[in-house]
Amino acid sequence: MAEERLFCFGLGYSARFLARHLQAQGWQVAGTVRSEPDRAALEAAGIAAFLFDGQAPMDAAGRAMLADSSYILSSVPPDDEGDPVERYHRADLAALGDCRWVGYLSTSGVYGDHGGGWVDETTPPAPISRRAVRRLMAETAWRSLGDRAGLPVHIFRLAGIYGPGRSPIDAVRAGQARRIAKPGQVFSRIHVADIARALMASMARPRKGGIYNLCDDCPASSSEVIAYAASLLGQDPPPEVPLDEADLSPMARSFYSENKRVRNRLMHVELGVELAFPDYKAGLASLLDKP
Repeated sequence: MAEERLFCFGLGYSARFLARHLQAQGWQVAGTVRSEPDRAALEAAGIAAFLFDGQAPMDAAGRAMLADSSYILSSVPPDDEGDPVERYHRADLAALGDCRWVGYLSTSGVYGDHGGGWVDETTPPAPISRRAVRRLMAETAWRSLGDRAGLPVHIFRLAGIYGPGRSPIDAVRAGQARRIAKPGQVFSRIHVADIARALMASMARPRKGGIYNLCDDCPASSSEVIAYAASLLGQDPPPEVPLDEADLSPMARSFYSENKRVRNRLMHVELGVELAFPDYKAGLASLLDKP
């Protein structure tokens, strides 16, 4: 797969991790960022970066780079008006002549609340939070664009993302970890390296219209995960705080309004993904020596 070209709308945490892996395989990677410092940093790392803040389209150079790419990934979050990438660049995307794969990073939050029960890709979406409603609308926009333009659009519904520099290990080290107690509450999560692994597997075997849940094999409570992170660091876990007594932001509290376990069977069976970190214990242990 050498000398392929990937264009990422939104070179954030997950997309940058993927970009580094692909660059090591000889790919050329380009994409968008929101600030000039981010653009300069990525250019120094060999990634052509273009400014896109969701308020106006990219410049001509960015659109030309997009037109020269056969693989497209978007992780740009939707706003009140919809998906800004689809809004400003639908014509550019529709004009891609040799596009082999398009990926849109969504969230497993689109399934809503299932009282701790299991969901899979056949479960009808029933989003509760405003951001999840927006994500489902963005999914629909991308799938519609794919149907109209013949683009091989794939939707990836991600669970909670963690990895180097963004994990319970980091939170415990910084003294910022909190253990919120809500009996029966569980979350699904995935290590950023396994997101990259799944995306590369899909890029190698595209299925137009495919929807995949990306998560590990072990849903668990946030309190349990924080306690394990503390134990790895040889620290006592922070005390549990009942959800009703926790001083959480409205966004943080909204995560506790949904309770579900996300199945990843399609990722395993169809894409052939073997997770490097099938549960949070393996994932957190791998981060102990990371800065």
